[in-house]
Amino acid sequence: MLVFFKERLAFLSVPKTGTTAYESALASRADMVLSDPPMLKHAPVYRYNRFIRPMYLKVCDAELELMAVMREPIDWLGSWYRYRQRPFMNGKPNATFGISFDDFVLAYMKGKRPPFADVGSQFKFLEAQPNGTAVTHLFRYEDQPRLQSFLNDRLGVTLELARENVSPPMELSLSDDVARRYRRKFAEEYDLYESIG
Repeated sequence: MLVFFKERLAFLSVPKTGTTAYESALASRADMVLSDPPMLKHAPVYRYNRFIRPMYLKVCDAELELMAVMREPIDWLGSWYRYRQRPFMNGKPNATFGISFDDFVLAYMKGKRPPFADVGSQFKFLEAQPNGTAVTHLFRYEDQPRLQSFLNDRLGVTLELARENVSPPMELSLSDDVARRYRRKFAEEYDLYESIG
């Protein structure tokens, strides 16, 4: 998570949406950088609302706008699947070696997910809170020019991004049946993604 106090902006780090590259490019420009541990780096809206927001509100009398990036839901799962096939993951319970992408997505759809498919939810990460705390500026991962234009204008910077924390490349295919079932079960993920202007 990056906080830009003067601009009243917090950039939430949704996992697997390229935010590590933005963190590297903007860390020196930010007023606060939460890069470790992962539960703070990747603090969702509800955690921001509970811990970070009150600090700025009570100490600085400042309400920050939230920005975040969301990836197309199946592509997001594909990135997790590939990420968990990095060589050093072999033999670990959350590795995806020897598991097809169909089986990974089917496991993700279970009520109690096995460790290899327990990767959270973009919708839950971004979910607005009862007190009104919500993401003000939401961008599609697939529309990097719009995201970068917003940051250039808001922060007065010219971004130079390097690829970081990238999942290994591989061709993935998901059967039509599993894709349909996933889309039906997680309609809220698609509703949110498709609502992004």
